[in-house]
Parts: sequence; C-alpha cells; structure tokens
Amino acid sequence: MAINAMSGKGRIEVFEDFIANELPVAGTAAAGNLGPFRVVGQGIAESDSGAVALETDGLSGVIQLTTTDEDAHSLCLVTAKMFDVAKMGPIVAEARVRLSDLDTKQVFFGFTDENDDDQIIEGEIMKGATTTLTLTASDICGFYLSDELTDDEDWHGAYNGGTTTGETVSTSVDLDADAVAGEWQILRLEVDPNGTARWYIDENLKQTVEGAVSTTTDLALVIGVHSNTTECQTLDIDYIAFSAGRDWNA
Repeated sequence: MAINAMSGKGRIEVFEDFIANELPVAGTAAAGNLGPFRVVGQGIAESDSGAVALETDGLSGVIQLTTTDEDAHSLCLVTAKMFDVAKMGPIVAEARVRLSDLDTKQVFFGFTDENDDDQIIEGEIMKGATTTLTLTASDICGFYLSDELTDDEDWHGAYNGGTTTGETVSTSVDLDADAVAGEWQILRLEVDPNGTARWYIDENLKQTVEGAVSTTTDLALVIGVHSNTTECQTLDIDYIAFSAGRDWNA
C-alpha cells in the first residue's frame, strides 16, 4: 500500500545526547550498541577499549571513545548503511567533539560505505601522511584529522566517490580550522540530493564541493578515533545529530 509522502514521519530526525548508555572498557564484546549507533572497531574486544559516559567533566552528557593500546586500532560509532543521497537528501550530520590532545591519533566524522564490526579508520576509510591523503574507501565525505599530516592540528574536508574526483593532496582540503586540545568544536556536514557537500566548523562554512559524494551508493554515518601508537587514544562526544528524508519506496 502506498504511503502518503507528506506524512509527518517523512523526515528522519535523530539526536543522541549520551546521557547514560555506555559500552564499558572492562568488557570484551566484539561489538555493541549505544543508543542509535553500533560500537565497532579493531581492538574493541580488549579490556581497555570502549565507550564510557564521563562522570567528571561530562556536563550535558559526554561519551568518551577509547581505543585499545595497540597501533592501528580504532573505536567507532556507526549507523547502518541507511543513507542514499539522491533519495534522502538533503542529509545533515552534526557532532560536538573534544580531543584531550592532538598527538598520535586520527579522527573521522562523516559518511562512508565502510561500517564493519572490525573497522580500522586508516585501513578501511582513509589515511593521511605528510601532504597525501590515501582514500581507501570508495565513498567518503567527512571531517578528517591526523597527526601524521604536515598540518597535523587542522581538520580536513575529505571526499571520494562523487562526480568530482576525490582530492588526495591534503593542502587542497585543509579547512584552516585547528582542533584545540581540551576545547569543544561543532562539526557539521550538509549533503544535497545532487551530491554537493558543505563543511561547517562552529557554524562557519569552511568548504563547498560539488559532486563530492555518490548519489546512488548507500552510506553509513561514522565517527571514530584511531591510534597511531601503542597507547590508548580518546575522543569525547557531547552529542551527535543527523537528519534525512525518508525513502518511501524502500
């Protein structure tokens, strides 16, 4: 039976404020659930990796993602591959994030076609070194930070899979917006039905790319932190919000 596309439920609106749920670091689950997200990553089964609600310096509800203390391991929150840009756009994703330091880590927030339970950011999504971005995933649209890039404190606006060829020179997608240790930032990504994407940091437009993302590939929303050393790395998240049109033909 056809459903009226003008229904009040025609737009998906999700806001997760992380007020209580967590996946304790003392656990050994291979993956888990946290609100509307799956908690995944290589090393998540180790007893020092998890997603924990902060009881100190956690006003308004803060979840802290922690990798295990092994090199090239990640901890991510992911959705299912539930977003089709052409059918569901405009799609908006926003997160308020904080890093305790900017050393020996990579961070990604955005859309990609990779959301495996053993997710590794640099092995499955992308990697940065000096001024080169290696776009591992066929579809990427999001914010990226890596201490291995020459501009190791700046957010970068990465993309791949759309009609515009993915940029692999980091200086061309440097958003000129430094992450600052211990300070909160709001990252916002908007994607139009035609694949045009816009990157905002603290409400300031930093980059617009036409054809940045595929209009036909099913994408997941991913946020995560990756360790570039044999130490645990963390990412604090105050909230994640996303919205998209509903595909009534699904």
